[in-house]
Amino acid sequence: MESKSVGVIGGGAWGTGLAQALARGKHNVQIWALEKDVVDSINNDHENKKFLPGYKLDASIKATDDIVEVATGKEFLIIASPSLYLKSTIQKFVNVPNISDGSTIIAALTKGFVPSEEGPKLILETIEEALPEHYKDCTVYVAGPSHAEEVAMGKLTGLVAASLNPKNSIKVRELLKVPGLMVYSSFDVIGVQICAAAKNIIANVYGAMDAISETSDIIGDNSESLLMAAGLNEIQTLGFAMGATHAETFTSISGVGDLDVTCKSKYGRNRRFGQDLVKTDMLSKFENIDDLIANVGKIGYLPEGAIACKYAHEIGLKKDIKLPLTNALYKILNKDCSVKEAFDELLSFN
Repeated sequence: MESKSVGVIGGGAWGTGLAQALARGKHNVQIWALEKDVVDSINNDHENKKFLPGYKLDASIKATDDIVEVATGKEFLIIASPSLYLKSTIQKFVNVPNISDGSTIIAALTKGFVPSEEGPKLILETIEEALPEHYKDCTVYVAGPSHAEEVAMGKLTGLVAASLNPKNSIKVRELLKVPGLMVYSSFDVIGVQICAAAKNIIANVYGAMDAISETSDIIGDNSESLLMAAGLNEIQTLGFAMGATHAETFTSISGVGDLDVTCKSKYGRNRRFGQDLVKTDMLSKFENIDDLIANVGKIGYLPEGAIACKYAHEIGLKKDIKLPLTNALYKILNKDCSVKEAFDELLSFN
């Protein structure tokens, strides 16, 4: 396979894990990271000790804190910046010549929703609004059941490359055809993005139920499977309300596959966050959900579901759709009720 030049915007766990997979496929990869210690760790120790500790990276992967350098001259640019900083990050490299002329293919890994004056927006919509006009309907969204740790190790992982531009979807799929990855194309850009965002919300609730089950007489494996089924239904409800086009998106690796691994994997930050809601006094640090999002760094890891919950709740109210798990988590994070009270309501059978 012909080697390609790839820039990865974001030195978090997922961006780093995919960079390692690309390097395994003999592509030339450069990572932009905001944090100098991440840059130094990748360049000097061939490891992202802050966000992906314990996983050796290919020595060919280079890192820098110069975002323009990473964006310049690349055939592919993969955006892995957190949703909270997505728009401001893109604005830093929009004037790079190969971005201005549209010669670079842009894909995104970022999960969640982005706030705007018009209401919450999806990731690709936000990216394309910030990029030059020729990127409209041409960016690619990459998602699937893919914990960074296993991607870095080369364990078999399925991904979906979704785009309204079939040529770009195929080009990204071919780029990602490296040892350990199986990649499929999709035209259901909205559905794939909703699955990637909303499954983290469900995993927060699943983690809380998992923690409750340790001392509960009524919560067990059956209960958790019930929650996952309800969660998948909720993701589909939200997806179709937002404009998803294919029912099979939700029964494929984008939907049930990603939901399953996010809820059950030992690597899952969102499952961990739900467990911590029960086992620790984490929420005592915050006044409400807005304060939590504004100071999310205090948690020590990034629970994407907590952020997505605020915006999915807003969308649910606006579109008048029932999202009971999302609403329960919102009440907990906004400190409108306790975890116990929220679960008592969910399990009331009324």
